[in-house]
Amino acid sequence: MTEVAAPDSLLAEGLARIAEEIDGAFDALLAVPDDARAKLVEAMRYAAIGGGKRLRPLLLASVAEMYGVQREAAIRAGIAIESIHVYSLIHDDLPCMDDDALRHGKPTLHLAFDEATAVLAGDSLHAFAFEVLSDPATTPDPFTRIELVRTLGHASGAQGMAGGQMMDLVAETSEFDLQTVTRLQQLKTGALLGAAVEMGAILGRIPPEGRTHLRGYARDIGLAFQIADDLIDHEGDAALAGKAVGKDAAAGKETFVSLLGPERAREQARMLVEQAVGHLAQHGKEADLLRAVARYIIERDH
Repeated sequence: MTEVAAPDSLLAEGLARIAEEIDGAFDALLAVPDDARAKLVEAMRYAAIGGGKRLRPLLLASVAEMYGVQREAAIRAGIAIESIHVYSLIHDDLPCMDDDALRHGKPTLHLAFDEATAVLAGDSLHAFAFEVLSDPATTPDPFTRIELVRTLGHASGAQGMAGGQMMDLVAETSEFDLQTVTRLQQLKTGALLGAAVEMGAILGRIPPEGRTHLRGYARDIGLAFQIADDLIDHEGDAALAGKAVGKDAAAGKETFVSLLGPERAREQARMLVEQAVGHLAQHGKEADLLRAVARYIIERDH
């Protein structure tokens, strides 16, 4: 009889494996040139390698694996979505945005290098994401490549992450109700998490009508993830979080925690996670890692 890994060990193994694979792929693909561009690529590597939970690539690879996708294709698509995520963090940390000094436990890129280099590194990672996705090395099927590009592009721009970031900036001078905060976070945080799940299914050649349950899963973990982030910002430890905490209250932003209170917010996150797990009912043990990811989201401290 085959021994089945416990959820905690399954998740730990999954996180360790994806971190190693993503770091290795960034290392291989972001070679430092022997010319005046070296500082730019070094900055890209500083931001992209050796930091973060790699949650988006993990989700993408886990869904892809359920549908028999080759690991190399999933990792390349994971590199693309992680590049978008990293670029967004670089720009989010700039003085013109959140003006943060710490990211993943080390100085933010504009402090480690300079603001101009940080802007260019973010721009270059954005472009790099679509360069990787559109390369036949990711998948030889041009229709799959264009659907991947379209999905990530939609999730990254005004209809997704960047639109949510704009709403977040406006939130500093506006009073948002719960519905508006929910919409903000569905765009700012949820759009890329949703794209990760969707892209895994696209690689698996699953038609749009076959992805409905996966979209439900992604929607629920996206909101749960943000509630957990709000709780960390409200009551977390900066050393554990690897970034500053208490920023939202200082900026006067409405959050799930400020609108619901910590206990109701925590209960809402738990309910969302159970809903997310419920969306996977049609899957067997092949979806255990996705279930473990959902539960990890509200248990994490960073």
